[in-house]
Amino acid sequence: MYEFIRDVHLYTIAPCLPLGFYLIVISGKGSVLHKKIGSIYMALIFFSSIVSLFLKAYVGPTFLNHFGWIHLLSFLTIWTVPRSLIAVKKGNIKRHKSSMKLLYWIGLILAGLFTLMPGRYLREVLF
Repeated sequence: MYEFIRDVHLYTIAPCLPLGFYLIVISGKGSVLHKKIGSIYMALIFFSSIVSLFLKAYVGPTFLNHFGWIHLLSFLTIWTVPRSLIAVKKGNIKRHKSSMKLLYWIGLILAGLFTLMPGRYLREVLF
């Protein structure tokens, strides 16, 4: 069961890397395409962060023999996605933009670097 959850997390988070890069760096902000891809991105990253809470931390100290420091990024995502959606619905584009950048650069890029640490599954797969 653990492998299934791990794979679901990996398959839902992996597309977020190129999608997020496109949304932050390339796309025309506020365009129809930006909104459609943004909806897919937000759904994927939100779902993936919930799934990740079921994955036990094997590196570093744990809380309740399950949660590790990496899970803080999951909670950050669960908090940031609705906050950003509410902000954009209210017309607060500045908050939406900063929230999404924070989520991408901290939640995906930083977390991605953590997954390459010794003892982590993705490191074993890639190297």
